[in-house]
Amino acid sequence: MARSTFTFALAGNPNSGKTTLFNALTGSAQKVGNWPGVTIEKKIGRYKHDSLDIRIVDLPGTYSLSPYSLEERITRQFLLDEKPDVVIQVLDVTNLERSLFLTTQLIELGQPVVLALNVYDEFERSGARVHVDKLVSILGTPAIPTVAVKGEGLDKLIAEGIAVAQGNEREAHPVNVDYGRDIETRIQSIIDEHGLRDLLSSEFAARWVAIKLLENDEEIAKRIATDRSTSLPPEVILDAGKARDELRGQFHDDVESIITQRRYGFISSAFQQVYEPPATQFDSFTDKIDSLLTHRLLGLPIFLLILWTVFQLTFTVGATPMDWIDAGVGMISDGVSAILGDTFWRDIIVEGAINGVGFVIVFLPNIVILFFCIAFLEHSGYMARAAFMMDRVMRVIGLHGKAFIPLMMGFGCNVPAVMAARTLDSERDRLLTSLINPLMSCSARLPVYVLLAGTFFAAKWAGTVIFSMYALGIFLAIAMGFLFSKTILRGQAAPFVMELPPYRMPTMRDLLINTWDRSKIFVKKMGGVILIGSLVVWVLTNFPRNVEYTQDYDARIAAAESELATVADAPDGEQAQALQSRIADLQTAQSAEQMSQSYLAKIGNAMTPIFAPMGFDWQTNVAILTGFVAKEIVVSTYGVIYQVGTDIDESSGDLRSRLKSSTLTPLRSLALMAFILIYTPCLGTLAAIRRETGSWKWTAFSVAYSLVLAWVVAVAIMQIGHLIGAA
Repeated sequence: MARSTFTFALAGNPNSGKTTLFNALTGSAQKVGNWPGVTIEKKIGRYKHDSLDIRIVDLPGTYSLSPYSLEERITRQFLLDEKPDVVIQVLDVTNLERSLFLTTQLIELGQPVVLALNVYDEFERSGARVHVDKLVSILGTPAIPTVAVKGEGLDKLIAEGIAVAQGNEREAHPVNVDYGRDIETRIQSIIDEHGLRDLLSSEFAARWVAIKLLENDEEIAKRIATDRSTSLPPEVILDAGKARDELRGQFHDDVESIITQRRYGFISSAFQQVYEPPATQFDSFTDKIDSLLTHRLLGLPIFLLILWTVFQLTFTVGATPMDWIDAGVGMISDGVSAILGDTFWRDIIVEGAINGVGFVIVFLPNIVILFFCIAFLEHSGYMARAAFMMDRVMRVIGLHGKAFIPLMMGFGCNVPAVMAARTLDSERDRLLTSLINPLMSCSARLPVYVLLAGTFFAAKWAGTVIFSMYALGIFLAIAMGFLFSKTILRGQAAPFVMELPPYRMPTMRDLLINTWDRSKIFVKKMGGVILIGSLVVWVLTNFPRNVEYTQDYDARIAAAESELATVADAPDGEQAQALQSRIADLQTAQSAEQMSQSYLAKIGNAMTPIFAPMGFDWQTNVAILTGFVAKEIVVSTYGVIYQVGTDIDESSGDLRSRLKSSTLTPLRSLALMAFILIYTPCLGTLAAIRRETGSWKWTAFSVAYSLVLAWVVAVAIMQIGHLIGAA
């Protein structure tokens, strides 16, 4: 019976268009998680081809299968353990020669390979040519030109993969690299003398194992020796070691370097046979753009201008959809209130759960816009340029430009950003990057900035104020990195080598999928930590219930309502309006007095000595405290404390009006935003720092230094503001 399901693995260099091809094939039919035991992202999608169901696994981008980086180990481990039916290698055909290094390793691995010659349209426009048929003949693997951004060639690519998986592809007879007589003799000797083909069965390719043993690949040697499906004698390892010593003495170089050189020689020869350069050489579009965007003097100011534009868009464009969500949450609150009436359950569900979560979810448009802009910068190729330009700045703090990528990721979420630091080469660089990463303003802080900047600064200045918080975070990350690199983490940064991919216009499909993958983490928090945090804040705000009021509010409210009933025939009259205003004032005073005696107020007042230099009231003290769990809870805490529903416009009675009538001022709001930016990372980030550093000591240090720094900076803002006469 013919098979109806297949597993295809997508492999390829970074920036080869692999993720674009994956998104084009799977669309929304994909799941995102982590590889077992590690925190690098894992993507699996589904693709239907006629009646066949194809499982597509997007492997981490890698330049080789040597076990040096985590991405290389994950890719190789998956190929060895899962043995996909076909490996589709996505090659950027504009960088064909470099991409073929991974191709030769995949061929040696002994698994079916199909090549996707991606961005083929861009390659042809350059005037260059590649003889695909000759490439297929040299490598012995099918090769299909594709344009992933347009979906061109994908059906043919999958059909070719199915043909190879089913054994129907005549051309799929991979050609091995010839490493020269001396090395080939020893490879064959290892295989024949110990009967590797019979011992390894179909689990591993005998030639590949022999090469790995000659290269002294300890991971493979250990794996082969302990694999129960093989019966490889220990003499194989010993004989491979002897052969390796002989070759080292003969060539005066280690065998791995010799094999790598021979592999590059094969690639160079193949490339010269299949590649036809353009008749006329000219500066590419990427070269022309880079002459401006990576200019020694103009590059950094342009980068800062781009960031400022991103945050202006985040605030201004996000305002209208915020109003739509706000109205929707308000309708839900009103509907639930009408059903439950004036009951305890109405209070806890509406004021605690719906309004608490609603105060945060209204900022979803800002989060989505920010993630969309970051995705655009990444997919267009500009983010790599930012790392390149920041290399000089990063050198000041003892890091190199590659470390700027995890820091930039911190604008989205500090948790994966800390995890991304593991891509750096040295333990010192990884630790230093993890410690300063939380100073980059994550998306969880954005709702706080939008609320406070929109409340205390005019609309035309709000975006600039928000940008200043992000700029302050970058500045402090550089300053603390410099301090740490000169004291507790002395050392030199590793050399910086990074590929600058060509500029490309991202597809809307890729941008939307990338934006949703990041935004849904924020959405999931709504039903988890934000909901629980809001309910806890509501309980602490509304208990104890047996409060001794300074006056009988219930009686005074009842009397005013009774008097209002007598003038119901003229509800718009001055007397009725005065009575309604009196009732509202009495209810507000009663709520404020009850809240002032609540458990939450006692906690906030106990913190007053700490925040006295900033002039924060107990409500703000408590909001800061709840932000230890997740920074978004700062906003929901304000909403629950002031019990003003979810309105975020300028109408009276809403949260912004209540904040304006509190002890907060523009100057204090700046100090508060700075404190929220700097102080202790959320619990998720702390867990990531603990996992990545492997030490509670460094985690505790991260908490301690960020608290001290936040207090110092907030106080400094207040003092400087008073000196220049700011309110």
